[in-house]
Amino acid sequence: MCGIAGILKLDRTTAAPAEVLERMLQSIFHRGPDEDGRLVDGELAMGMRRLSIIDLAEGQQPIFDESGRYAVIFNGEIYNYRELRQELIGRGHTLKTHSDTEVIVHLYEELGPACLEQLRGMFGTAVWDKRERTLFIARDRMGIKPLYYTIKNEALIFGSEIKALLVHPNVNATLDLRGLSNYLSLKYIPSPGTLFEGIHSLPPGHYLMAQEGRISIQRYWNISYAKPQSPKSEAEYIDEATELIRESVKLRLRSDVPFGAFLSGGVDSST
Repeated sequence: MCGIAGILKLDRTTAAPAEVLERMLQSIFHRGPDEDGRLVDGELAMGMRRLSIIDLAEGQQPIFDESGRYAVIFNGEIYNYRELRQELIGRGHTLKTHSDTEVIVHLYEELGPACLEQLRGMFGTAVWDKRERTLFIARDRMGIKPLYYTIKNEALIFGSEIKALLVHPNVNATLDLRGLSNYLSLKYIPSPGTLFEGIHSLPPGHYLMAQEGRISIQRYWNISYAKPQSPKSEAEYIDEATELIRESVKLRLRSDVPFGAFLSGGVDSST
């Protein structure tokens, strides 16, 4: 578990307050006690707290592309990063680490937001384009990793936890009654709602782009319920599911530190 946080001044007339970013990162220290990193570049200040799992020695963030134009911060894990890394090297990229984080910045360099289609994993991530002065923020397909944002006084403020946003002096902890109603009725709050007025959860399978003072949010993935054109037999579906489960577990076992598994007795653990 890691954590990211940041501030982007949308009016671009003043610098982002680095001292506020420091307090935001300190508020999520528990998410990444191993190390921290930050980037302060005019109207942008963003950083992260890291819990080292992949590439303990060289995975410090932010990580840049070869030219230094793009910088990435990242919370989560990209399960197919080894395959992506080899493909990037084959296309002429120079990767300086063996971290799963680094593949994101090079894919974004090539594909922009379409890079998300290549990623298998759980994540909340942000990429800063120093030349175009654009900020790209994305959340994984199923929303496994949290990512929140708000806009206050011409500033986009984001983080892995709401408590990081509440550290900002312009953000108030005001109860959102609709969010409270949803929680009491549904036992959870559907995105983009939260318990706090004006604070939003970036929905699963979506990305946010901040460009020239404007914010846009786009869906990049959704579950498909379309019926297959050529249905398979029950035995074929069983074989396919078995292979998918084995592959998924194998990818998730990649780690540079010891790990454990929680067996809750539910359908997934029993499988």
